[in-house]
Amino acid sequence: MPILIDEVVISVQVDNRASGGSSSQPSDSETKKQIVEECVEQVLEILKQQQEP
Repeated sequence: MPILIDEVVISVQVDNRASGGSSSQPSDSETKKQIVEECVEQVLEILKQQQEP
């Protein structure tokens, strides 16, 4: 059975703070990548739940 996704709404708030040279904080691109990965995981989980009888 094919799945048709009419609309996916993803809302993310990211603070754009300048890092003070601290190497313990991930870079902006790394942070964005983590956010995208989390969103994809949540969308896939929702789709999986919708398929269950």
